[in-house]
Amino acid sequence: MRFAVSPDELRRAKVPHELFLTNLIGNHILMTVAIGGIAGSFPWLLALIPTISFAILGFILWRARRARGRDPWYVMCHWQVCARRSRIFLTMLTLLVASATLGWVGYTYGGMMKEAVWALVAGTGILPVMATVLVLVIVESDALYHAHEARLPAWVVARHPAPTAQRAEGEAQPNA
Repeated sequence: MRFAVSPDELRRAKVPHELFLTNLIGNHILMTVAIGGIAGSFPWLLALIPTISFAILGFILWRARRARGRDPWYVMCHWQVCARRSRIFLTMLTLLVASATLGWVGYTYGGMMKEAVWALVAGTGILPVMATVLVLVIVESDALYHAHEARLPAWVVARHPAPTAQRAEGEAQPNA
């Protein structure tokens, strides 16, 4: 649905999507490649990537909750969209941390071979996170475009009805 909002609200509605995309592309893609080159010498640097990501995702969730009482309706709705996707990605990162922890415990205390640990961590942790990153980059890029075009998904409008925002001319009313 398209809404009549001010240019300032359009600019502010793009912020959560830009932040989330910076986390996905800058942190999970570019930083992974950069740190991956030196991980042989400093393997603990790889822990920097999920640490930064948890911090950014935590900020997005905190800011989305705060937006409910502070920001204009349209901006608040875009924070809610981003928070929903952040929860999905947070779940995937938690799965990665859990599989890495299980791999470490299995190797240290259970006598697992290194190859079995890597298969466990890569298959149940790294691969799902990589696929999720790719899907979320596409979905969030689309959401960023929609934020610029004053559009919102129907589920957001249904969950957070517009108190004062006006639909743009020519837009269909949602089904009740």
